[in-house]
Amino acid sequence: MAVFNFYSAGCVLLLITLTWRTSTGFPLHTRSAENCVDSFKKLHGNITDLLILHSDVLCHGIDSDTMELRSKPDTALACAPILTQNSGCMMPRNSSFNESECLTNIMEDLAHYDAAIKSYINSPLRSPKEELALRPTLEIIQSLMKNCSLMSNGLSNSSEEDAAQMWGSDTFSNRQKMCKKMRGFHVRTITMNRAIGYISSGEHRK
Repeated sequence: MAVFNFYSAGCVLLLITLTWRTSTGFPLHTRSAENCVDSFKKLHGNITDLLILHSDVLCHGIDSDTMELRSKPDTALACAPILTQNSGCMMPRNSSFNESECLTNIMEDLAHYDAAIKSYINSPLRSPKEELALRPTLEIIQSLMKNCSLMSNGLSNSSEEDAAQMWGSDTFSNRQKMCKKMRGFHVRTITMNRAIGYISSGEHRK
C-alpha cells in the first residue's frame, strides 16, 4: 500500500477527470442498473460526509492529512485506457477498454473495505458509540456487493483474513490507520463512479 498527501493527488484526479465523461443515464434501461449507479454515488457521498461531518470522530487527534490508497488492485489503471507519460502525469490515449477487468478490480476494492471496516468496528475503539457512524458505509458496500454482481466466491474470506491482521490494541493507531484508509477510499470511490458512468454510457462498446 502507498501513502500519499490527501491534497496532492492532482495527477490521480486529473486522470480520472480526463478518462471519463460524467454519465447521467444508464442505457441498459433496468431498475437494478439504475440502482447500482445511484448506490455508487451514495457510497461516495457517504464517505465525503464521514470525512467532513464526522472528521472529529474518525480522525480525532490526527494532524496529518495523508491517506492510504490501495496499490493492488490498481483500479485506476484497470478502469482506464492505456496511459502515456505527459508532463509528469499519466495521460490517457485511445485503447480498448476491458470492462470485466475494471469491474473485477472494483469488486476486489469493495471486498477489501468491507472486511476492513467490519474488523475495525470489532477492534478496540476510542468511542464505540461515535465510531459506529461507519455502519451505514458498511451497509452501502454490502448492498453493492449483493445487488450489483460485484462479488465472487472466496474473495470475501481472503479479504477478511487480511483485515484480521490489520488492527491492534492501540485505539489511536487503529483510528489513525482507518482515517488514512477512508481518505484513500474516498479517492477510490471517485474512480469507481467515473468507471461505472463510463460503462453505463456504453461508449466502450462503440
